[in-house]
Amino acid sequence: MLDYNRFLGKKRKLDEVKVMTKRRASRGVMMFFNREKEIEEIKRIVSTEPNLITFVYGPINSGKTELMQRIANELPRNYVTFYINFRGKFIRDYNDFIRVLFKFEKNGKKKILGEIAKESARILRYKGIPVPMSILDLISERKTGEDVFEFLEGYLEEISKRRTPVIIVDELQVIKELKIDGLLIYRLFNFFVRLTKELHLAHVFAVTSDSLFIEKIYSSAMLHGRARYMLVDDFSLETAEAFLRKNGFKSEEIKLTLDFFGGKPVYLVEAIKNKHRLREFCEEMLVLRRRQIKDMIYEECEEMQRKIKNFLEVFKEKDEIKYEKLTKEIKWCIEKNIIFLNPAKESIKPQSKLDLIAIKEIIRG
Repeated sequence: MLDYNRFLGKKRKLDEVKVMTKRRASRGVMMFFNREKEIEEIKRIVSTEPNLITFVYGPINSGKTELMQRIANELPRNYVTFYINFRGKFIRDYNDFIRVLFKFEKNGKKKILGEIAKESARILRYKGIPVPMSILDLISERKTGEDVFEFLEGYLEEISKRRTPVIIVDELQVIKELKIDGLLIYRLFNFFVRLTKELHLAHVFAVTSDSLFIEKIYSSAMLHGRARYMLVDDFSLETAEAFLRKNGFKSEEIKLTLDFFGGKPVYLVEAIKNKHRLREFCEEMLVLRRRQIKDMIYEECEEMQRKIKNFLEVFKEKDEIKYEKLTKEIKWCIEKNIIFLNPAKESIKPQSKLDLIAIKEIIRG
């Protein structure tokens, strides 16, 4: 296994803010910064023998995907990363699932495994698991999850002789209702448990923004003692302030931005892009979010509207509360991405500072 001290290198100061800027023609400037704590935790995990599934969860747009992509880029050369993203995929059946899971190649299995073995001079990352095109026909014909998992186990066993496989599955909840000889998600979890806790073949990271999904997993007896949970939250106000200062914001601009958006990374990036019209941008975003939440509430029957508003009243005075029971109206707010649920703390809070302000304004009428 990898020597941990050599892996992490020289320890950085805890208050250091590290910014990575990537220019993308269609998206402008995107930023990754100050996730040293999370990066070090993940590197500790992969520097030991695979033993548990790691569920990475947090509010929407908190930077989970960026974090995992950064990890994939920084892992040493004796690792190989398979990144599988279900985001935005319309997965109706078994064949759709297979096409997202695998990256089909013209080369045969031996050649693919040979390339993974010999390419020790560079970092290997794949979008999907590379397999021969001939495998597609075989698996598609049989249409059974057992064939897929049996093939993958042998495949990863071969890879593990040369490199340590790291599997990252993003937005796993997309397939939570898909049935293949029963719910596919439970078969997939069983397979991940076998890869990690039983065979120690591969590290598995499952990423999700669906907090009801993660709450169900967290309370599942099936995964007790077989999984760990890692929260990737929005930035602290101190981190958000440091980031804005790095991007040329003055004190009054920082205060205005944090008053509206708190530490939500996606809003901070957009605020930087709209620095020339900052107040106008902040107010526009609040009007938009308030309208979105109101419209969703008004789509419900009058009784449900009343229950939702009564529940939201708790955020008049508090930013975060404990819950004992997930009522229908609380679940509704979570499903609509108005509220974020953290099962590890048994707490709920608005998805962002902007949501909190919008909720308070809606309650005031």
